[in-house]
Amino acid sequence: MSNASHLLPIISESPDAASLPRRRLPDWLKRQIPAANANHKTSRILEDLQLETVCENAKCPNRMECYSQSTATFMILGNVCTRPCGFCSVERGRPAPPAADEPDRLAEAAVRLKLKHTVITSVTRDDLPDGGAAHFAACIKAVRTATGGTVEVLTPDFIHCPEALAVVVAAQPDVFNHNTETVPRLYRRVRGPKSDYNWTLELLFRVKEMDAKIRTKSGLMLGLGESSLEVLDVLSDLRRIGCDYLTLGQYLQPATDRYLPVERYVPPSEFDDLGRLAKSLGFSQVASGPFVRSSYHAREMAEDQAPPGRYDPKNRISPSSPGDSPAEVI
Repeated sequence: MSNASHLLPIISESPDAASLPRRRLPDWLKRQIPAANANHKTSRILEDLQLETVCENAKCPNRMECYSQSTATFMILGNVCTRPCGFCSVERGRPAPPAADEPDRLAEAAVRLKLKHTVITSVTRDDLPDGGAAHFAACIKAVRTATGGTVEVLTPDFIHCPEALAVVVAAQPDVFNHNTETVPRLYRRVRGPKSDYNWTLELLFRVKEMDAKIRTKSGLMLGLGESSLEVLDVLSDLRRIGCDYLTLGQYLQPATDRYLPVERYVPPSEFDDLGRLAKSLGFSQVASGPFVRSSYHAREMAEDQAPPGRYDPKNRISPSSPGDSPAEVI
């Protein structure tokens, strides 16, 4: 990695950022609130159809901007997660069974919102034998049939049922996103004891192996204590397995001390530097900035006409035996 290290004055400690009080947002993380009319329209549609969004449940800072543009990232399989990730404000516990009519309600919302590109994510469902894969597939098919548009999924890791990944891939989402979230050194602290960095890479590799036409995507949060070279290593690993799209954003601690603290607020200029570096590594689309989240401006990214990234079978990274033991429900 040393041949690219000269490009990396990034995520290094700098007095203007590192010295900021942990709970005080810097100026670049303050923004104006969009006009409310379109926000209310989107909210009414979601409430009418009893749909969840990651925008609401994860307290996304872009929620009002996206709602004002009549778009949202739908969260299927309920609003209770079976994983204790240290960064996420989604409720944890024992979820209810999947709602059989959710794919139809989701498709109806996409029609009402006039979506050309629909993003579907979910809570992690370690309580389900297939991790919710069949429900994902049903939602993809329902939305595509109703809208004729493109569909992007942001899935959990299916680590206790890796064979279920094929069910989602067979539904042919246009973009398959699974977030790396952080660097290997911080993986268990950030994502919990059931997570595995190598399996995250293997999952994205398998998507390409099963259907080379699907574009893969991943994202990281910055500000959790990672180093510049650690981030570069992750980006290199993602390119090694043919990952097409990348998102990089600032980690923001949810309201209580139950969640991981922000170690550092990364200035916009460093996000710009890192975005340029990522493009030079071969990602066809990169979104890098303090407010960037997994599905931020996802439609624009999905409109990319570059051919999907290739994978090389020799670049497979062996996972740490996913599925050896079932993940426990909290």
